[in-house]
Amino acid sequence: MDKNVENVTQPNKKYFTCDICGEIFYQKQLLEIHFQTHKKGKSYSCYVCHKGFSRKNNLNQHLRTHTNEKPFSCDVCHKSFSQKSSLNRHLRTHTNEKPFSCDVCHKSFSDKSHLNRHLRTHTNEKPFSCDTCHKGFSRKSFNRHLRTHTNEKPFSCDVCLKGFSLKGDLFRHLRTHTNEKPFSCDVCHKGFSDHSSFNRHLRMHRNEKPFFCVVCHKSFSQKSHLNHHLRTHTNEKPFSCDVCHRGFSDKSSFKRHLRTHTNEKPFFCDVCHRGFSRKSHLNRHLRTHTNEKPFSCDVCHKSFSQKSHLNPHLRTHTNEKPFSCDVCHRGFSEKSNFNRHLRTHTNEKPFSCDVCQKAFAQKGHLNRHLRTHTNEKPFSCDLCHKVFSHKDNLNRHLRTHTNEKPFSCDICGQKFCQKHLLTKHFHTHTKGKPYCCDVCNKVFSKKSNLNEHFRIHTKEKPFSCDVCIKDFSQKSNLIRHLQTHTNEKPFSCDVCSRNFSNKSNLNQHLLIHTNEKPFSCDICQRKFSRKNHLKLHLPSHTNERPFSCEVCNKGFSQQSYLNKHLRTHRKERPFSCDDCGKGFFERRDLIKHYRIHTNEKPFSCDE
Repeated sequence: MDKNVENVTQPNKKYFTCDICGEIFYQKQLLEIHFQTHKKGKSYSCYVCHKGFSRKNNLNQHLRTHTNEKPFSCDVCHKSFSQKSSLNRHLRTHTNEKPFSCDVCHKSFSDKSHLNRHLRTHTNEKPFSCDTCHKGFSRKSFNRHLRTHTNEKPFSCDVCLKGFSLKGDLFRHLRTHTNEKPFSCDVCHKGFSDHSSFNRHLRMHRNEKPFFCVVCHKSFSQKSHLNHHLRTHTNEKPFSCDVCHRGFSDKSSFKRHLRTHTNEKPFFCDVCHRGFSRKSHLNRHLRTHTNEKPFSCDVCHKSFSQKSHLNPHLRTHTNEKPFSCDVCHRGFSEKSNFNRHLRTHTNEKPFSCDVCQKAFAQKGHLNRHLRTHTNEKPFSCDLCHKVFSHKDNLNRHLRTHTNEKPFSCDICGQKFCQKHLLTKHFHTHTKGKPYCCDVCNKVFSKKSNLNEHFRIHTKEKPFSCDVCIKDFSQKSNLIRHLQTHTNEKPFSCDVCSRNFSNKSNLNQHLLIHTNEKPFSCDICQRKFSRKNHLKLHLPSHTNERPFSCEVCNKGFSQQSYLNKHLRTHRKERPFSCDDCGKGFFERRDLIKHYRIHTNEKPFSCDE
């Protein structure tokens, strides 16, 4: 050893120089330690696993992995560490000290390894290359990557024997058994089992989004979200299902999808032992037991158990509708509502019942339907133990115990325990029609009626006949139309046994027997059996005739009158008798004619 050590003397200083690489040390002991790095052999060997080390202190640190000895303890939180350097790094989480600074962008880091990784973002350096897929890596995650090709899982859980390719993944997994959450948020005091989840959570408070898309400049709080987003530009789907060959852009979605084939539910509730295919579903479910609502609205301070519920609620304040339909250009504040709406155009029903094969457009409708077969009532009241098949029924029931009235009238402030009671009350202010059309200001008593009406403006006809391809704006109109192909008349009159294809026609027919005329003119008090007859009558008071014939310039109060009149010019007789083939200009003339064949005499003399 001495022949490789040169004593260099300068005024008031003493140096020791390595003959191999020329590095200078102030102490001879440091030079001797350094010299071990040039030796091919490693002088210190572990007696357990025979791994070699060039320094004795490295061997000592390594031995603690076998003995699980952790001699270094944190004075703040009492967490123990096997290495002093690990303790020092940990202490910086309490002091928020970041002594390592980037010379390029001046960003600070608590750990030197983090700084080194960061520096490669400026140099784009990826020194480690995979021989199998030729992918480059910016740090020694290269070793971890190699295991994705070999499927090697050298780290095993002593409790459940599950294997892991990364040691860090094993440590995180062990906390699922111990329920240990060593990382705590100073703002909301929420605990986390791993550091990465803790950091992601902190960005929620700081609203920090450090990851940017180079294509559209959108920012993200998590790098995984950025990577997932980038595939929307490339349409890359690297994860493929071996069963159905469906492609996925991210691994987590791929894993969740695989469970639909295996019906695996690895996440269990400790309270009711219910199983879930996703951890996020378990977390949401747990809040039904704890009644925890961690997500709060900054505007009205309303709390929610799920973040996905808070986001659409926030849009009620901003009136933001970020999801737009390409077909009818209608906007939606929630993606789930948008997806459901799209199916009205495609008539897609992707959710099918395994028992009766009935198909549904929404998964929630299928789940509710399945309970009609199983008679399952999974929602139970903790106070009186009454059970319910639907969660919303349980929520309504709970309010009978708490006397909670969450639904408030914006006009008079009166509160209600159920939403439909508020809606009914609201009609007293709006004369029963609270839903107004933005285009023509027509009002409706039901939102569904407004939606149907809105299609008049958009010319949208999402319901199509499979027989003749005719389109309809309302599903009820399609159903009535289908009966013209089947000649089905399921509605029968109890008085004369005449059959009708739809209920409204039957109801109108019944008025002939009862002589009932429920629709009255406010001007002359004349009564009518049908509402459309009253509408036709009203223009007779104004003498208004806005519809004129292009042939003879005769004016009409109704478009239907003009249409009938035009048939006299065209000699068109669209209504023909099925028995004798005789044609008529108007439907009512055909109906009168039918009585010749049926011998029907609906009008009788009372005297």
